[in-house]
Amino acid sequence: MTDADRLFTEHRDGVFRYVRRIVGQPEAARDLTQEVFLRVSRAGVPDTANEGRRAWLFRIARNLALNHLRDHRRQPATVEIEDRSGPATQELSTALRQALAALPEIDRDIFLLRELAGLPYDEIGSTCGVTTDAVRSRLHRARQQLRQALGPTLDVHRQRGVRLARTEPW
Repeated sequence: MTDADRLFTEHRDGVFRYVRRIVGQPEAARDLTQEVFLRVSRAGVPDTANEGRRAWLFRIARNLALNHLRDHRRQPATVEIEDRSGPATQELSTALRQALAALPEIDRDIFLLRELAGLPYDEIGSTCGVTTDAVRSRLHRARQQLRQALGPTLDVHRQRGVRLARTEPW
C-alpha cells in the first residue's frame, strides 16, 4: 500500500466531514474530497512523520474548500440538511450552521479541524499557520461563541423534552 493509499484509507472520512462543514453541501464536499486525494497522489506524500502528513493533507483540504467558497460566493447558497430525526435535528442543524458561519474564518477552521478531523493542536497550528497557543485560545473562544449562540435553541429543545443524540462531532 502506497503512502497516498494509506492517507486515503485513514483520513477520507475526516477530510469529507471537515470539508462538508466548510462548504455546507454534501455533493460539493464529495467532489472536493476527491480533489484533495487526487492532488495528494499527483504531488506525492512528503517525507515527514505521520503527524506532518496529516497536517499537510488537511491544509490541502482547507485551501480547496476556501477556494470553493470564494469562487461560489456570487451564486445563491443552497445547503442540504440531513434530516435524521425530524424537525428538532433540522432546527439544530440550521442553528449550528448559522453559529459556525458567524465565527471568524480562522476560528471556524480551527474548531472544525479539532472537532471533525481530530487533529492535535500542533497540527492545527501547522495547517492554519498559527502557534499552538493561538490554537488553544481561538478554540476556546470559538467554543464559547458556539455555546452562546446555540444556548437558546438547545434550551427550547430541553424544555420540550427532546433528547438530542449526537451523531457526529458537530
